[in-house]
Amino acid sequence: MEIKKEAAAGTLESSDVLVQVLPNPGKGLDIDLESVVLTTFGEQIRKTVNEVCKDLGVTDARLILKDKGAIDCVIRARVQAALCRASETKYNWEGEDKNG
Repeated sequence: MEIKKEAAAGTLESSDVLVQVLPNPGKGLDIDLESVVLTTFGEQIRKTVNEVCKDLGVTDARLILKDKGAIDCVIRARVQAALCRASETKYNWEGEDKNG
């Protein structure tokens, strides 16, 4: 999945995360994480973000996360949504890109 433009998903409300995605061609994944639970869960949040990127085939992107205590499934959903918006891809969530 190629990141074509800036996109975002989520909010800055409690128990949510705002995920911004920017193109980062040829520079790999760059994850900038701000979190109210960084000390306790920062490593797990980064692991989740990396897993979602790997699952969607994203190798070059800059992701900026502003976490307000979101649980893992919320983080995963917000990252997926932001990446799909940034790549202009409609995804069927069963591993197939609907846009070819």
